Amino acid sequence: MNLNLQLTYLDKTEKQLSATASEFVAFETKFDMSITRLEKEAKLTHFFFMAYCVEKRTKAIESKVSFEEWLETVESVEVKDPK
Repeated sequence: MNLNLQLTYLDKTEKQLSATASEFVAFETKFDMSITRLEKEAKLTHFFFMAYCVEKRTKAIESKVSFEEWLETVESVEVKDPK
């Protein structure tokens, strides 16, 4: 299971991301909420957090950058259907 996200930074850089198992576990740990509840209880924060986790996993951002610091550089995140 993957979740496809389109991330747009404030500088208009766009990235296609794919959240996988490690992001789902990080999500469940941080929010104390099953990933299966996303369909009915999703908040934008949930998707931003998963995008942040993908960026950290892929080393697109430094590991020392906090979620809040990273969020200040982001314009939007959207869930995309798989191609």
